[in-house]
Amino acid sequence: METRPTSTKAQILYIPHGGGPLPLLGEPTHEQLVHFLSSLATRLRKPKAIVVISAHWEAEHPNITAAAQPELLYDYYGFPEESYSITYPAPGAPVLAQTIGHLLTDAGFAPVLEEKRGLDHGVFVPLKLVYPQADIPCVQLSLLTGLSAQAHLDLGKALTPLLKEPILIIGSGFSFHNMRAFFATSADGHDTRSEAFNDWLIDTCTAPALQPLEREERLANWEQAPHARYCHPREEHLLPLHVCYGIVQQPAQVVFNDQVIGKQACGFLWNGDV
Repeated sequence: METRPTSTKAQILYIPHGGGPLPLLGEPTHEQLVHFLSSLATRLRKPKAIVVISAHWEAEHPNITAAAQPELLYDYYGFPEESYSITYPAPGAPVLAQTIGHLLTDAGFAPVLEEKRGLDHGVFVPLKLVYPQADIPCVQLSLLTGLSAQAHLDLGKALTPLLKEPILIIGSGFSFHNMRAFFATSADGHDTRSEAFNDWLIDTCTAPALQPLEREERLANWEQAPHARYCHPREEHLLPLHVCYGIVQQPAQVVFNDQVIGKQACGFLWNGDV
């Protein structure tokens, strides 16, 4: 694998993490996603630490993993036995967790440093593909119950000072997440509704003509997008993107735009070297 220089400023990334542990099991509908994640480290400056906002953790107040050596949380069921023996022994980053906590407190949140909860599959599944050596300290940040789009934009804004840190911040979700609609495509292999929402999301996140307030308004009112509630009956897999945008408040680059489980999905990068 090509070695990239160590990062000197934060890079922000929003990715689809696929269905449970399937990206690690050779599942054919994840082929393009696995290729993307497996080659991603060659497109990034190596960070000194990683912060992941995963779709699979919600709490009343922002919770931050603070253990020195976090365990894994196998928060899925019905998969092959080997899915429950996956390892990813990345160290935690308690000092970074405290820094995040201070930033959130200053912004009016009431963060909780969580030392017992493990890293869920929204963290360890993609990271096992991106950084398989598991040698970069990791911190996970929860979403907020209530799933307010504006609240998650504001959560990101509170973390803007992290842009000065040589870290990677990942919003780990899925730009399409309708469990009943996965695998159901038309005869030509396309889902025009998911594609229309995907196009809207790419335009919203990347169009240089949009002013920051316009972009934020579109994200805050994402339910007005084409087929929004078809693509996200529940928005927890979209909201990590809102946190990412809140941090940067700048146009993104598209780094992934392909099918996953038969639906169009996209990923974005800010402050990268692609």
